[in-house]
Amino acid sequence: MRIQSFRILACATAVALAVPLSAQQPAAPQGAGRQAAPPAARGAAPGAPKHEDTEVYEPVPPVVTPGTVDSAPPSDAIVLFDGKNLDQWVSVKDKSAAGWTLADGVMTVNKAAGSIETKRKFKNYQIHLEWRIPANITGTDQARGNSGLFLASTGPGDAGYELQILDNYNSKTYVNGQAGSVYKQSIPLANPNRKPGEWQTYDVIWTAPTFNADGSLKTPAFVTAFFNGVLVQNHFQLQGETVYVGKPAYDKPFDGAPIKLQAHGDRSEPISFRNIWVRELN
Repeated sequence: MRIQSFRILACATAVALAVPLSAQQPAAPQGAGRQAAPPAARGAAPGAPKHEDTEVYEPVPPVVTPGTVDSAPPSDAIVLFDGKNLDQWVSVKDKSAAGWTLADGVMTVNKAAGSIETKRKFKNYQIHLEWRIPANITGTDQARGNSGLFLASTGPGDAGYELQILDNYNSKTYVNGQAGSVYKQSIPLANPNRKPGEWQTYDVIWTAPTFNADGSLKTPAFVTAFFNGVLVQNHFQLQGETVYVGKPAYDKPFDGAPIKLQAHGDRSEPISFRNIWVRELN
């Protein structure tokens, strides 16, 4: 019996020695001794993009005070016609004073006096212009309230780049010559004409063509136009000057040009203009 008891005691001692020392230590408080996950484990590996990498703080855009309504000139606009006088305009044919009629804050085409253009030259710009077909308009097709906004006037007559003005309220013509078209080049995306007697609005972005030293084309002209708030030309690339007969071409290099308003030779009643302003763009 002594031998057996000794063996039992030895086994118990061996088991006790085999228990890990950690089991004999007090339990650590929950969370104590844990280390934070390394950066790679948190998805922020060294050299990874940061949101600051794509944030730009200069140059700061200039502050422009808008008009009291969207049609009013903002603080940086050049006012070309505000109903008071025609001082910003001259005759296209001889650069004399513009001979159009001024009454009640509106200027009306004098067909006998011919087209007029701005004294200033412009390159790239935003223009706001309002025009009205007379309520008693007569004629058909292109002989019905015909005029044009020439975004760059490059010479006498109809030389330049024309956005067409015409009465197309229930009046048909060739679609690349109706109101809102880049004349003979681009059909308008919609026909938002108001009826004769109501004021119509053009808001246009003009990017002038540029030329190399030898007179060859460097970059073409582009136009975006809203007609009564409706997009009718969406960054259209012009093929050259607008022409009545033949194909357009960039054959008259220029560095800035006047803006021209056309006195068309048709026999319909003359149209009127008001509230014209420009913002030059860099």
